[in-house]
Amino acid sequence: MPQFTSYQPGTPCWVDLMSPDTDASGAFYSKLFGWDVEALFDDQGNKIYAQFRLGGKIVAGLGGQPPGMEGVPAIWNTYIAVDDCSAAAERVAAAGGSVFMAPMQVMQAGHMAVFADTTGAAFSVWQAGDHFGSEVANDPNTWSWNELMSSDVEAAKAFYSAVFGWTYEDQDMGDAGTYTVIAGGDNGGLGGIMSRMPDMPVEVPDNWSVYFTVQDAAAVAAMVGELGGHAAVPPFPIPGVGTCAVLADPHGGIFSVLEPAAQ
Repeated sequence: MPQFTSYQPGTPCWVDLMSPDTDASGAFYSKLFGWDVEALFDDQGNKIYAQFRLGGKIVAGLGGQPPGMEGVPAIWNTYIAVDDCSAAAERVAAAGGSVFMAPMQVMQAGHMAVFADTTGAAFSVWQAGDHFGSEVANDPNTWSWNELMSSDVEAAKAFYSAVFGWTYEDQDMGDAGTYTVIAGGDNGGLGGIMSRMPDMPVEVPDNWSVYFTVQDAAAVAAMVGELGGHAAVPPFPIPGVGTCAVLADPHGGIFSVLEPAAQ
């Protein structure tokens, strides 16, 4: 089981779900992935957040939606490790991005901020305190990949290079076009960037998606349906990679699963 004790700056380090119904979402993902839900409370005893655990290890987070987001679907968020949230905010602004939520301290856990790149794709950064990110990843039923779907891949590459120092490796996917891998890490890359699909609704903004590794993509897609969600894109093969599916939970939270090809 790949375990982590820290993440280098510029590396995706954490994913969490922002849900309109945290109890229902906790129950859904617990049944789907076998996760346990650990509620976290502030000094006054108010529930403020929750962590998903698998085998006792922290794998993802769960939080409620802030006021003003009524009616908005659940959202899986990508966090990228940084040494200094405030310095990251300055780089984002200099590169033409936007600050959605200014750097803030999250008790003793760390500091975070929420930004958008030059085409509006939202992402978060995390400056570790007591919490550094996922303790387990790249294993069945854990987070394993982050992917940006962008309306301007070249602009996105320039933006993230300026903010995080990323470099890239472009892969020719034939009829599917070019797929950009963010170089680095021990998982074949830090993540991916691809052009928006032609049939993607215009009201859906550019976005970062979250992938979870599974042992059987078809079985997971079927279970999602049984639990009240649906398959936005049913399982399909990716030559040399495995079988992928894009799924939606009962509150509209979109996530992907990947059944790796046999090695």
